[in-house]
Amino acid sequence: MEPIATIRTIGSQPAMKAVAAAVAKGGEIAGPVVAAVVGAGGELIAFLRADGAPAPSSKIAQDKAYSAASFRVPTTMLFEMVSGSPALREGITAQPGIAMFGGGLPIEIGGEFVGAIGVSGATEEQDVACAAAGLAAIGASRS
Repeated sequence: MEPIATIRTIGSQPAMKAVAAAVAKGGEIAGPVVAAVVGAGGELIAFLRADGAPAPSSKIAQDKAYSAASFRVPTTMLFEMVSGSPALREGITAQPGIAMFGGGLPIEIGGEFVGAIGVSGATEEQDVACAAAGLAAIGASRS
C-alpha cells in the first residue's frame, strides 16, 4: 500500500482554454456567462466572467464545477441521486458549495478524471451547452 497518492489534475493552459470556449459559446447562444474550471480535488484552476454576466453567477459557476468534481457526475444527476431520500437531499444541499442543477460537468481526458467545469448565467440547458463547448475545446469527453 502506497502511503502517498498521486492525483492527476487538469493544467492551467487547458483550463483557461475551456473557460474561454464556454464563455464564447455563451456569447453566441445565451449572452454573458461565467465559467470556472476546478482540478480533480475541487481547487479553482481557471475562471472567466463575461462582461455583464449576473454577479451571483460567479459563485454559482464555481459551485457547479466543485460539485461536478466532488461527485464526478454532471450536476444535473446530483438531484436525481439524492431525490429518493429527503434527509440525504437536505443534508447535501446544506453543504457549502453544492449545486444540484445543470451547468457542471466532470472533465475526463483520455478516460481519466482530471477536474470539472461549471457555467452559470443562462438557462440550465444553455449552461450545460456552454460547459460542453468548454470540454470540446480541450478534447475532453462528456460524462
